[in-house]
Amino acid sequence: MVTALDTPTPVRRVRIPRAGIAAALVVLAVVAIAALAPGLLTGVDPNHADLGATLRPPDWDHWFGTDQNGRDLFARVAHGAGASVLIGLGATGLALLGGIVIGTLAAQTGRWGDEIISRLLDVVLAVPGLLLVFLVAAVMGASGFTATIGLAVGTVPGFARVVRAEVLRVRASTYVEAAHGLGHPGPRVVLVHVVPNAVGPVFALATVSLGAMIVASSSLSFVGLGPKPPTAEWGAMLAAGRDLASVAWWPTVFPGVAITLTVLAVTVLGQHLQARFERRTV
Repeated sequence: MVTALDTPTPVRRVRIPRAGIAAALVVLAVVAIAALAPGLLTGVDPNHADLGATLRPPDWDHWFGTDQNGRDLFARVAHGAGASVLIGLGATGLALLGGIVIGTLAAQTGRWGDEIISRLLDVVLAVPGLLLVFLVAAVMGASGFTATIGLAVGTVPGFARVVRAEVLRVRASTYVEAAHGLGHPGPRVVLVHVVPNAVGPVFALATVSLGAMIVASSSLSFVGLGPKPPTAEWGAMLAAGRDLASVAWWPTVFPGVAITLTVLAVTVLGQHLQARFERRTV
């Protein structure tokens, strides 16, 4: 299973053609519409079961076919974007916020504070991401919220390490020293001058991480740790269709294609943003 970022690794610099970026933006626009307003793409109830039309292959009435309960798969894929993307965005956002706070504290609290925080982060990194989600699920119960929290906790250390390194770099800058020389309070210098100039790399990294989060959230739903049935979710749809693969390919192919295209689009856009940021900071 793809889990959270254990150790941030620099994204390999690859020049992405404009056509690739445009295609990624189109895919993300469609996914955003599906996540926010699926009714614009289909007026079919994703949970409506027609037992007289079970496992119907793709046709003009059902573009993606139907599942074993006769539910329209196009409607379920469209509505499933909301759950899958929401978990990925929520986990990335929480991990980003936690990483900024913890990384800044590690860089600003002195040697002992830095050492303690770094060791705690190492402990979290030593725990497999899936096990973290299992632990959270044991306490809070399996749900989309549980998956979000578990993925976020496992990803915080990676973001925190990047923020810590950037805060230490920015703190040594001349404009920060000038702010101290002008008598500005330490907390104000950190919040106004240090943190805003230190979070650029982690925002670019978060964009790349979002793709991994979407795959991870779908993987968790695949093993039953995501939203509960009959909620439409891409990973859960893959799990429901795996036993039907020998008689019907469409219940697994279309959710899988949705996951693949979304992750590719997010990754392409993330790499593009990170490359632009790196060029600006050189």
